[in-house]
Amino acid sequence: METTTIGASGIEVSRIALGTWAIGGWMWGGTDEAQAIATIRRAVDSGVTLIDTAPVYGFGRSEEIVGKALAGPLRSRVRIATKGGLAWRGGQVFRDSRATRIRAEVEDSLRRLGTDHIDLYQVHWPDSQTPLEETATALEMLRTQGKLGAIGVSNFSPAQMSVFRAAAELDAVQPPYNLFEREMEDGVLPYASRTGLSVLCYGALCRGLLSGRMDIHTTFRGDDLRKIDPKFNGARFRHYLAAVDELSRLARERFDKSVLALAVRWVLDQGPTIALWGARSPEQLDAIGDVAGWHIDTATLRDIDAILRRCIGEPIAPSFMAPPERAIAQPHER
Repeated sequence: METTTIGASGIEVSRIALGTWAIGGWMWGGTDEAQAIATIRRAVDSGVTLIDTAPVYGFGRSEEIVGKALAGPLRSRVRIATKGGLAWRGGQVFRDSRATRIRAEVEDSLRRLGTDHIDLYQVHWPDSQTPLEETATALEMLRTQGKLGAIGVSNFSPAQMSVFRAAAELDAVQPPYNLFEREMEDGVLPYASRTGLSVLCYGALCRGLLSGRMDIHTTFRGDDLRKIDPKFNGARFRHYLAAVDELSRLARERFDKSVLALAVRWVLDQGPTIALWGARSPEQLDAIGDVAGWHIDTATLRDIDAILRRCIGEPIAPSFMAPPERAIAQPHER
């Protein structure tokens, strides 16, 4: 397993992290706790030393499951990343990064996770109604108290990160990034490279689309967010599946690898990146060993881009996932 250090924090982690949104169940059609715990432990046994979660993933459920899975000696082998700055009421999520909210969320997360410190704490989404300096100052104080090892942000622009960094030491940024969603290349990725930030890339498999396990007959049930993701509907779904088919053939012919391994390797080859691998069953982690020990050459990178242009044309951004501001939602913390 390849490793890296989160920013300037000195915290060493694997370059593949386990993403636990699906484990929380919300917007993924429910969860199975026993299977989720087995998945987390399989990830650790496979060399993963960074688990990424958040309170909003199942409204505390994901954090509770992570805490149960890592209880005891296993905690010392793993670094935990979680997030704050989102509140909810009646199943509606909205942004709230006020200092009082952040301090309360950190305490709630520590309790759910069953730990006395959080290795990486991230602001989940920028809150335009709260000064960035207020949020950053609150987190910096918590870091100096030893409750946080490093501070990160998620879904922030370079301009927002620059303001944030004036009030707190910033080590990481977490944007969406995969072969199909590459908006961060225009700003966030070069900014992170210049300033020494680690980039935790969520959606590395584009919500399973790059797993190679979907076809035109794949359906999504319940509250599964892919029901509202334009990539998974109508003609667009067929276009993306065609791209996956071509990428699968390329991965086999050039590297004798699966499209899943190609997708994760591509993320890791782009810069100071960590790939978040979402899974909620142990078998979904079987291919982790196929990612290390090789790289994608320049000619193949060009061929990948040609496939994307030919099959997809104009890609769809993941903006449908952005939660509303407090003014649009009910003005309650929970």
